[in-house]
Amino acid sequence: MSHRMLAAVLVGMIGWIGTVAEAAEDRPPNVVVFLIDDLGWTDLACFGSDLYETPNVDRLAREGMSFTDAYAACTVCSPTRAAVMTGKYPARLRVTDWIHGHKRPFAKLAIPEWTEFLSHDETTMAEALKPLGYASVSIGKWHLGDEPEQWPTHHGFDRNIAGYGRGQPPSYFAPYNIPTLEEGPDGEDLTDRLAEEAVQFIKKYKDQPFLLYMPHYAVHTPLQAKRGLIEHYRAKLTPDLRQTNPTYAAMVHTMDEAIGRVVGTIDDLGLAEETLVIFTSDNGGLALRDITSNSPLRAGKGSAYEGGVRVPLIVRWPGTVPAGTSCDEPVISNDLFATALDVAGADGVADLPDARSLVPLLRDPEASLDRDALFWHYPHYHPGGATPYSAIRAGAWKLIEFFEDDRVELYHLAEDLGESTDLAAMMPEKAADLRDRLAEWRAEVDAQLPRPNPEYDPDRAAQTR
Repeated sequence: MSHRMLAAVLVGMIGWIGTVAEAAEDRPPNVVVFLIDDLGWTDLACFGSDLYETPNVDRLAREGMSFTDAYAACTVCSPTRAAVMTGKYPARLRVTDWIHGHKRPFAKLAIPEWTEFLSHDETTMAEALKPLGYASVSIGKWHLGDEPEQWPTHHGFDRNIAGYGRGQPPSYFAPYNIPTLEEGPDGEDLTDRLAEEAVQFIKKYKDQPFLLYMPHYAVHTPLQAKRGLIEHYRAKLTPDLRQTNPTYAAMVHTMDEAIGRVVGTIDDLGLAEETLVIFTSDNGGLALRDITSNSPLRAGKGSAYEGGVRVPLIVRWPGTVPAGTSCDEPVISNDLFATALDVAGADGVADLPDARSLVPLLRDPEASLDRDALFWHYPHYHPGGATPYSAIRAGAWKLIEFFEDDRVELYHLAEDLGESTDLAAMMPEKAADLRDRLAEWRAEVDAQLPRPNPEYDPDRAAQTR
């Protein structure tokens, strides 16, 4: 080859390399959302567990940002999932209970005619990112409608693996009997299998932006785990532990290993700085039957109190999110939708009424968002303790309005995280102010209210059907 030809080839290669580099810089980041089912606020070692071993999620926290005051949009799963997908409060969507909820025909209040699926009128995260060239998959629990046309591929996702109408798996070991998941060999673990599906998706779409939505079935009941891990945690039990269920501990352990496999694949492929990883839960930990403990928070899943709605949230994005940081700004599930759109460069983030992008906080944990309150509305009954209620958190103040007896409870979370001292009677003006704001919000979102039940029977009020 002549010197002139060689020079021409080199110039061409330099131009090609520059084009590739520019393309890489222009590529929007991948978005990975891990939504763990029923994982409580203290169910991670890095969030204070005294039993569970979670080295992989702990590593995410060391490499990213932990949010101390993160909340699920609801005390149960389906409404939170709808909020993550759309950026809207469940009350606005009218998806206000897990699908299909608890029926208490003789309770004091009759619940409203709520929506038991995610409407196609709503724009999901997958639909918002698709025009920007994102490949997308939902791997795991969907629980936003019974019919196949209500499942992920009819809401913008390219693929749906294991998502359908049910809210818990028939079994965590194959055969799974999940209609949207090809059966594995007998005894295969579901949490491991879903991680492998995610790994294969990442490898296939590593050269284009992708949305990996991974709503694990774990750690929801049924309590089933690998025998060796159960025995490992049984041997760790001592009388001074808050969390004491070895099977649940083993499920948390397997979940953590699954997170490690997926994040490890991202890192091995050199995609870490191009990938926003979000890890959180859909509601507080299930405290019934001693499954877990959310202490120092009060109560758990299905409750109006902090144990029902405060959840772990960790975000990693190397090069953007400062490693090992913590943020105490109150945030909520709705915000994940706005954050995904923001980092992808999608339009409309500023127009979302119920969500704020977390990007300002991810760049500076001392920053704040342009809102001063978060809201909840649950016009239902739940075995976890909830009777129909609404709640507001404004600053450090939290007010809960209970509809059965038209009373409120007021707490100052900075001084009383366990919600042990009701200040409503001592501070009536503060309680009245927050109650008025809560009523204004309900009117704004057109929240459905329960009504007096003509079939009310005090002796049978707790009966379900």
